[in-house]
Amino acid sequence: MKLRLAALLLLAPTLAAQQRPIRPPTHVQFPFLHENDVVLFQGDSITDGGRAKTGTDQNHIMGQDYAYILAAQVGADIPDRNIHFINRGISGERVVDLAARWKEDTLALKPSILSILIGINDQLGSKGPLTAEEYETAYDKVLAETVAALPNTKIVLGEPFLLPVGKHQANYSEELADLKKRQTAVAKLGAKYHLPVIHYQQAFDDALAHAPAAYWCWDGVHPTYAGHGLMAREWLRTTNAAWGN
Repeated sequence: MKLRLAALLLLAPTLAAQQRPIRPPTHVQFPFLHENDVVLFQGDSITDGGRAKTGTDQNHIMGQDYAYILAAQVGADIPDRNIHFINRGISGERVVDLAARWKEDTLALKPSILSILIGINDQLGSKGPLTAEEYETAYDKVLAETVAALPNTKIVLGEPFLLPVGKHQANYSEELADLKKRQTAVAKLGAKYHLPVIHYQQAFDDALAHAPAAYWCWDGVHPTYAGHGLMAREWLRTTNAAWGN
């Protein structure tokens, strides 16, 4: 009996190791990301995520949002590729504000992949709205400048979104109808420049079948941690579909 127990104890580590899930080789994960690539996230407060704007504190450089979740997941999965993630989102910004700092905060960083999410403040922000036409024109100019300056950079566009929570509940239909004009503008620009578009609105709308709007987005504009997790998944799904092969 004692010999049998000793044999089982010796085999235990081997059996435990055999039961662990086998991770896929790192070279088949995120094939569009290469060694020393720079992934830059640009946008408004949804991307900002309360990130530290100064200092070198590694705890706060990415904020608390979908960009942080993506950097954490991808960074942990493929450390051998040394991917560098940068967040330059700034709360309250519209596309014209983004354009004003584009040279310094985007072009100078020469990202391998550029992710842009902008538009909700162009409609509802405190700095004053832009019409859908003004939004599209300004956005088009930013993209044209980027494609010309960084022809090898992969660009992914995230559409702005809105959920019926808080002050956006009473007039949600009207606000969403207005936002859809900007969502259409993003889709048009994606088609014009052959860029993938992340359909965040549809992702959140589908998620409402599983939990109420406030579970995903606490004020209708800013996602909860679950909402940011959903955004990160949708970002990866879209980029893998566009560039994974």
